[in-house]
Amino acid sequence: MGKGDASSHREEHPHRVRRAVAALLGVVLVAGGAVAWQTGQAEEWWHDLRGDAEAPADPAAVAPPPEVDVPDVVRPAALAPAAAGAGPLDRAAVAAALRPLAAKDLGPHVLAAVAPLTGTGFAYQATEGTPVAMPASTTKVVTSAVALFLLGPGKTFATRTVLEKSGTTPRLVLVGGGDPYLTRTPASADDGTSPTYQPQRADIRTLARSTAASLRASGVRVVRLGYDDTLFSGPAMNPRWEAGYFPEEVSPISPLWLDTGRTADGSTRVKDPSGTAALEFRRELARAGIKVAGATAHTAAAPTATAVAQVTSPTVAQIVQRLLEVSDNNAAEVLLRQIGVADGGGGTFAAGQAAVARVLKANGIDLGASVLYDGSGLSRSNRLAPQVLVDVLRWAASDEAPQLRPLLAGLPVAGYTGSLDDRMDHGPAAGRGRVRAKTGTLTGVTSLAGIAVDRKGRLMAFALMADRVRAPKATLARTAMDDAAAGLGACLC
Repeated sequence: MGKGDASSHREEHPHRVRRAVAALLGVVLVAGGAVAWQTGQAEEWWHDLRGDAEAPADPAAVAPPPEVDVPDVVRPAALAPAAAGAGPLDRAAVAAALRPLAAKDLGPHVLAAVAPLTGTGFAYQATEGTPVAMPASTTKVVTSAVALFLLGPGKTFATRTVLEKSGTTPRLVLVGGGDPYLTRTPASADDGTSPTYQPQRADIRTLARSTAASLRASGVRVVRLGYDDTLFSGPAMNPRWEAGYFPEEVSPISPLWLDTGRTADGSTRVKDPSGTAALEFRRELARAGIKVAGATAHTAAAPTATAVAQVTSPTVAQIVQRLLEVSDNNAAEVLLRQIGVADGGGGTFAAGQAAVARVLKANGIDLGASVLYDGSGLSRSNRLAPQVLVDVLRWAASDEAPQLRPLLAGLPVAGYTGSLDDRMDHGPAAGRGRVRAKTGTLTGVTSLAGIAVDRKGRLMAFALMADRVRAPKATLARTAMDDAAAGLGACLC
């Protein structure tokens, strides 16, 4: 069985895309690294969007894992003149940096693409044989980009209650809005992981108490209870997933769940996330002083129902930050359903992927032989060309798509944060901290897709993929791919 990884418009001046900022891309300050390229502005924009009381964590302040030997962060008194972030890359230098991809541990099918982060053309392409490969969790780069584009970075999703006053006892309906991070209580928002950034989550206890207060103010003390999860439809488990993915890898996808469909103690996943959420809400409602009569019913809220209370999710930008950092399969699949809803096709896997293909095509990204069946990359039927991943990253860096900046800002920093916090510790030391990338891991598959800044300050996008790795070689294959990515940061390209 394969396993997935572990979670205001600003007009940009055209010339800014030609300059680099290491504050976004890495930890080590390099010559020209702190000049005002637009992804550096994205960090400020991202901070404003998050609304944090404190400044966002500087990756330089994040202690590397103890087993990683990295050079000290250098903070020069005065920065050197800005290095050009754009322009052609030296093809020979890029090829030399990627020599670790020739390692036999990676197996017979290794694909790669490297290109300047801005402009057109590729500095390196290796697509011998089949030009597409299983992308694993690098699929989340595509899902996140389309979600930011179609939904908007500031979009939130509301879990709400409405009241239908027909009959002698009014019916209260809990309506799922597709919040991927709704929790049972404020305390359960701590899921045991230690990401660099943890968004503020909504919880069902707060919703129940707000609902009870509103009902009492209206003179209502007794209700019948229903729950509505009709925002999403179709199968809750993707037919292209392996049967064993539940409960180990992913929950049945629902617009109404608690703690990503897990039990209260977090030990496993529940078969009916919506029903479980409704029962938990019923208990909290009773604790808040509202009596619930009869059984809890699965229903669809009437359009004429009166709004009672609601809680809202983190923004799409915050969700993307979280899911990229910890490679959150569940949040990625909820976002895919939200993409389908926003595109008018409905909350199904198929509608979400149709919307992804349409949005990419509309933005000049040719899928060619690539095909995706989910949003997380768990499906072993997914196929992506590395050039598609590179083009999505370049789209996120373009002047035409400022709303996609959280994608770049959310990529883990090699050797420091998220799914890369213990990676790239064997490659060139000069490359550590200069790479941000999304990992991809399935049985027999290892991949990386992200951005790097080399020692000249050149910005590049890359995608490295191998999908025929022999099981005994999995760790060595991952190290070889890490060394290649670190090489891009260390090179003079």
